[in-house]
Amino acid sequence: MSDTSEKLDYSKTLYLPQTDFPMRAGLPEKEPEFVKRWTEMDLYRRMREQSKGRPKFVLHDGPPYANGNIHIGHALNKVLKDVITRSFQMRGYDSNYVPGWDCHGLPIEWKIEEKYRAAGKNKDEVPINEFRQECREFAQHWIKVQTEEFRRLGVEGDFKNPYTTMAFHSEARIAGELLKFAMSGQLYRGSKPVMWSVVERTALAEAEVEYHDYESDTIWVKFPVVEGPADLLGTHVVIWTTTPWTIPGNRAVSYSPRIEYGLYEVTSAENDYGPQPGEKLIFANVLAEGSFEKAKLGYRKIRDVSADELFSMTLQHPLKGFGGGYTFPVPMLPGDHVTDDAGTGFVHTAPGHGREDFEAWMDAAKDLAARGIDTSIPFTVDDAGFFTKDAPGFGPDREGGPARVIDDNGKKGDANQAVITALIGANMLFARGRLKHQYPHSWRSKKPVIFRNTPQWFVYMDKDLGDGATLRTRALKAIDETRFVPPAGQARLRAMIQERPDWVLSRQRAWGVPICVFVDEDGNILKDEKVNARILEAFEAEGADAWFAEGAKDRFLEGRDDKDRWTQVKDILDVWFDSGSTHTFTLEDRPDLKWPADVYLEGSDQHRGWFHSSLLESCGTRGRAPYDTVITHGFTMDEDGRKMSKSLGNVVVPQDVMKQSGADILRLWVMTTDYGEDQRLGKNVLQTNIDAYRKMRNTIRWMLGTLAHDEGEVIPVEQMPELERLILHRIAEIDEIVNKGYDNFDFKRITRALIDFMTVELSAFYFDVRKDALYCDAPSSIRRKSALQVVRHLFDHIVTWLAPMLPFTMEEAWLSRYPQAESVHLEQFRPVPSEWRNDALKAKWEKIRQVRRVVTGALEVERKAKTIGSSLEAAPVVYISDPVLAEAVKGTDMAEVCITSAIEIVEGEAPADAFRIDEVRGVGVVFKRASGRKCARSWRYTEDVGSDPEYPDVSARDAAALRELAAKGLLAK
Repeated sequence: MSDTSEKLDYSKTLYLPQTDFPMRAGLPEKEPEFVKRWTEMDLYRRMREQSKGRPKFVLHDGPPYANGNIHIGHALNKVLKDVITRSFQMRGYDSNYVPGWDCHGLPIEWKIEEKYRAAGKNKDEVPINEFRQECREFAQHWIKVQTEEFRRLGVEGDFKNPYTTMAFHSEARIAGELLKFAMSGQLYRGSKPVMWSVVERTALAEAEVEYHDYESDTIWVKFPVVEGPADLLGTHVVIWTTTPWTIPGNRAVSYSPRIEYGLYEVTSAENDYGPQPGEKLIFANVLAEGSFEKAKLGYRKIRDVSADELFSMTLQHPLKGFGGGYTFPVPMLPGDHVTDDAGTGFVHTAPGHGREDFEAWMDAAKDLAARGIDTSIPFTVDDAGFFTKDAPGFGPDREGGPARVIDDNGKKGDANQAVITALIGANMLFARGRLKHQYPHSWRSKKPVIFRNTPQWFVYMDKDLGDGATLRTRALKAIDETRFVPPAGQARLRAMIQERPDWVLSRQRAWGVPICVFVDEDGNILKDEKVNARILEAFEAEGADAWFAEGAKDRFLEGRDDKDRWTQVKDILDVWFDSGSTHTFTLEDRPDLKWPADVYLEGSDQHRGWFHSSLLESCGTRGRAPYDTVITHGFTMDEDGRKMSKSLGNVVVPQDVMKQSGADILRLWVMTTDYGEDQRLGKNVLQTNIDAYRKMRNTIRWMLGTLAHDEGEVIPVEQMPELERLILHRIAEIDEIVNKGYDNFDFKRITRALIDFMTVELSAFYFDVRKDALYCDAPSSIRRKSALQVVRHLFDHIVTWLAPMLPFTMEEAWLSRYPQAESVHLEQFRPVPSEWRNDALKAKWEKIRQVRRVVTGALEVERKAKTIGSSLEAAPVVYISDPVLAEAVKGTDMAEVCITSAIEIVEGEAPADAFRIDEVRGVGVVFKRASGRKCARSWRYTEDVGSDPEYPDVSARDAAALRELAAKGLLAK
């Protein structure tokens, strides 16, 4: 029967991998098909149905702004959120993700105004609710666009029913939260310096500004001493400022009791204006030299000037008499904000133009009033940046019209020069210069802002709320009770809350939720629950447009006989109050969510934005934060660590990456970054992730091909070979890493562990070792069945572990293995039986693998020398002098482990010329070629090839397998 073997194609007698799962992913083409499939099967609804009754895990979506295509920051943010919600969903939770959008505010309003300007249309001539409707339609358009882009990223959530801040119910709830602050006495109308955008004609919060380089005019100004110690009368206190236009608003000069000051006399002068020899001036001692050098003056010190002497002084305004004004006294005020880092050691104090100036003035107001000093704060600059009548000589009374600080295009006006010219004329300019420094700009218009005193609506930070706490102390306590990932976020948010001023809520715009209160001329707010109920009922039915509708005041004040006393406020709320209130109309109002949220996740800039406003809003109305955990991510830079910008041409567009490589490649990049820091992205980084993805995909593909022969037979763990039990132990260890990683939001650790496991331990070790048994062993082989069972476990665990991260690829793999399944995203992570853990076995196999390293190293030398082509041509002699290693390999088929045809283990020292590696002491390998004949089926060299006459060209093992296959009718002729 020897001719039987001649008729066989041995390749067809092997259990070689068979799969339709392609090596080439084709993600850009396949991924949209999966998005379509998930939409058609309504995967989101199926996930909700499946998880009913489970504990809820809620990540509350920080709303992106609905005004353009998504960028790489959006992609990073949404992928992180999607991975978190999916990972908890697949670990026994009802993890519902409800996306949301921020829809109100200046950026959208600005876009509609741009459209108007292009068409020669005047916004003020359009009925306000008509204008608001255009803003609403603009936002709705971009919500639709961004929805498709987020879904293309693989993000799964309730996109059919998202939350939007412009929904009528949302607007009613935002208004309701505002009224809670009003009714509890936390809301007040005040006058404070705020950051003001002349270009956009509105107040801005700190979260709405960014800092850019800006060149300012700098001036040193002399303030004559008119009251104080006799020998100091007629001298001058000198201040330094980078905002000359604020001099008309000056009302005091601040000094620090901690700084040493001195009286100096000018001895020589080389300048065209300013001090002349004999003039006496007061400076901080450490800053005097630099100031005199700037003014090109010679000088000598006369004496020290004490803090008590400074406090006793009264100064004259340097512009006294100019335009008929500035005749008031200028007091000296001690201030902690004064330093001797730069300038003169004195701070020109204009309470209408700076927070610290304002606070210093208000702290001293009572004492100043007792001295007969008028403590009112002037409004020297209007909303368009022009000087007002409170700036005599520069305002409407000025020939040619009022000077302007900044124009409509954000350019410098003539205010600085006007003030400098006046100071020179009054002989009060000591010196002048220019300084390049970081200055606040509106993040929307990118134009510089100014600080100006305006009437605005504020929430108190430090008012007693009736329980001994203030909004500030409540917020600080909430921060201490919140988990921060990474932990540094806690200190950052705490520092911001500790130092922040009262919360300014009002904006002088049209598109948003109004500050829906009525106020009398003294600033008192109408507190009438019936009126409030009418407002909220109207907002719920008609949206916030109801506030701006004709007859709104009479409608809401119906039944009151004092309507004339009350004025309807027309300012709108800061959009940060809108987004800070989202927890009310999502977490509280949706039965499929819960309050507080488990997680808020946004970029690190949101410590001053959404995390901040949500914290204040919730602490002011509910006494605690609306979240238990705050996760922050950094910003995406290019590969050289530079900020991405169109001008540099280094912007990575997520839509382009998905079109070229696929969303799963982008998602893998997110998973491999240390997202808590700024990340880098570019062509090389993407290629690195493409390479890693390809290795992972090929591992999954091999498992799928191998499992094509799996009949699902279960072998008890105790009957399995050691190698299979080792891999089960490793599955248990990796499972712990994966679950802890998902709990700690440490995705980089998970991906690193899985990539190493799949490529190093599986593809390069376990699968490599087991290919012979899986391909060649007989159908009844326990070794083969055990290996199939382990590969089955590996596939189920790895694919579910990775499904939150790479949803498209894992769906494709899962459906390839289980074509009748609905979706891998309806699966749970597989449990790990306790019996899989075997630390002793792991320790033993770590030693076995050390010996294997030396053997494979020795064979690689022979392969490079072309002594052998395959490791099966070798039968090395392995010398082991380390008794621990020698004991470990006893009873182990090291030829199988090292993929050689034979191996000889010798206990003892290796010959001098043996192959060794430094990392593994006590092991040496001497190469020896395998003896015997090459099996035509398994390619191993054995002495028993031909021992079975029916199959004369194969080994006894392979002959037995062929005979078993023949008995089952599985041999292909």
